[in-house]
Amino acid sequence: MTAHSDLAHSPLARFHLAFPVRDLAEARAFYGELLGCKEGRSSDEWVDFDFFGHQIVAHLSANEPRTQAHNSVDGEDVPVRHFGVILSLDAWRALADRLKRANVKFTIAPQIRFEGQPGEQATFFFTDPSGNALEFKAFADEKKIFAK
Repeated sequence: MTAHSDLAHSPLARFHLAFPVRDLAEARAFYGELLGCKEGRSSDEWVDFDFFGHQIVAHLSANEPRTQAHNSVDGEDVPVRHFGVILSLDAWRALADRLKRANVKFTIAPQIRFEGQPGEQATFFFTDPSGNALEFKAFADEKKIFAK
């Protein structure tokens, strides 16, 4: 293996994602209170969150387009631009239940995608108040995350 591929598969690697939001108070309520993400540093224009061990940064932006392109994936219209995490199946179910109790409107309801195929996964999508699409996944067998 090359040093590059070793780095790409490091168990200590974390992703960082910066994304636009229309209101920081909404972002704090959504990511901090609803999803339970601990808040990190912040300013008047951005706020960091611990997103399941990864760093996401909500940046205040009034100019971001709010329309979203979609692709068909296993019969669903999946937002092209989205982010999320892969959870354990139990954590995925618990989060789906919590979001249902909070009356979150799913853009793609909790379901099993690619059933009986390589890459079978539990998934759901919803958007934050600024229109950013999020996907949460789980695999019964995490060894099949990259299965073809």
